[in-house]
Amino acid sequence: MSILKYIFIFGYLFYSYSFAERNLNSQPNFVFILVDDLGWQDIGLMGSDYYETPHIDELGEESVVFNQAYMYPTCSPSRAALLSGKPSFKTGVYTVPVLEKGSAQENIFSKWTVDLEHDFYSQPLNMAGYKLIHLGKWHVVGPNPELETQLPLKKKLRQPGNGTFEWLAKHQSPELQAYYPQGKGYHENVGGTWWGDPARGKKEGYNFKTGGYESPYGNPFIKERKDGEWLTDRLTDDAIDFMKRHKDQPFLVNLNYYTVHRPTVARSQDSLKKYQNKKGDSSTGQGPKLNNEIAAYATMVESLDDNVGRLVEFLNKSGLRENTILIFTSDNGHNRPSQTNNLRAGKGTIYEGGLRVPAFINWKGKFKPSRCDEYIQGIDYFPTLLDLANINDYEKELDGSSIVPLLEGKTLGERTLYWHIASRYKNDPCTVMRKGDWKLIQYLLNGQVELYNIKKDQLESNDLSESNPEKVKSLVQEMQQWRKANNVPLPPKSKLPF
Repeated sequence: MSILKYIFIFGYLFYSYSFAERNLNSQPNFVFILVDDLGWQDIGLMGSDYYETPHIDELGEESVVFNQAYMYPTCSPSRAALLSGKPSFKTGVYTVPVLEKGSAQENIFSKWTVDLEHDFYSQPLNMAGYKLIHLGKWHVVGPNPELETQLPLKKKLRQPGNGTFEWLAKHQSPELQAYYPQGKGYHENVGGTWWGDPARGKKEGYNFKTGGYESPYGNPFIKERKDGEWLTDRLTDDAIDFMKRHKDQPFLVNLNYYTVHRPTVARSQDSLKKYQNKKGDSSTGQGPKLNNEIAAYATMVESLDDNVGRLVEFLNKSGLRENTILIFTSDNGHNRPSQTNNLRAGKGTIYEGGLRVPAFINWKGKFKPSRCDEYIQGIDYFPTLLDLANINDYEKELDGSSIVPLLEGKTLGERTLYWHIASRYKNDPCTVMRKGDWKLIQYLLNGQVELYNIKKDQLESNDLSESNPEKVKSLVQEMQQWRKANNVPLPPKSKLPF
């Protein structure tokens, strides 16, 4: 054997040993659980006495819980921001395009597809040696990305009819797969495509008896197995299978459950009856007063909880728990049929009920269980994952902040959060600002403002804009400086200077 061959073999073994040591000592695994439409108080950990979430609650009690965690008010901008670390005005994703109202003069119509120039956190993790799987909702590519190139859009984007698949061949092409999980660093994709809920695979849509939550799913990116399988269970099965196959190297499981997004479908009749007969929660207002829908919703929450329990049980039994970080959150505030009496409004609105979500991060034996009152936002997760994975050579700009200091019991200090929502859905186009206890909303078409003290008035029941003109003036100036400095676009009909 030649000396060069010996050198190659020795070098390969040394690299393999070093890589294994690096994996064990400096590269934790990640299980990122993102639930669709789960409200801030839709789990017991955050105050619900109606929904039953013992496994989530137990995990949360062992975690750093964020009392003021924020996303965008709808799923598309939240997922774009979460995955890319970029705010809406940089991705052009302001809301779910089909929900928009009004003309191109009143709106900057939202994109659906996040351009390839924006990295997702999966890409640097892949480069650092992680094995990655995406499971469930993706929703950051549109059904027709070729229609999103001539900006600004003159008309809002539309989507194909339920149960139609003329788009599929195009989406399986290399050109469009670049926008899919496997084009963004994931090694496997289970169920991720352009649609936002599982009913899209059925011609009847929401009127289909199982709403796409029971197989056959009709999702071309989920391999059909046995009939009668429950979608939430299936995604968990595949997540566990992936972890079994890759337990000897660092992994990221991006588990984006479709649940608890509508259509609301009871997990079982026995579970449905239990919640129909259960007393409502007077604090949150949750309970069996909306006929059967909220009881059916509660069964979906319980099913989610069962599956989180299965994940934790697997990690414990496999010996992976101590080197695995679990992240749990939602993409926006509660949607019908859920509610909370303790926050204003819900999904789609720029009030706390639309923006605030449950969130906690768990690393057993590493992060001390606690409650954190400092606010965080979706774009913080990208730099946080890099920080936790000890990836120090990522050179592109990120707009969020690593929240690792908060996980270590330290502070980030005061910072200002912004949401720029330049198209109309449930609120007129606006910019929202959170600075300390204050929350300012400025509507982009007429410049009108609302001001709330969130610490004193979490329900946003008392608009303080008229009684605090100096505070309004100061915050509006700061907001306008932010828009000007970042070239934040305004709708054509806006009367604001910037």
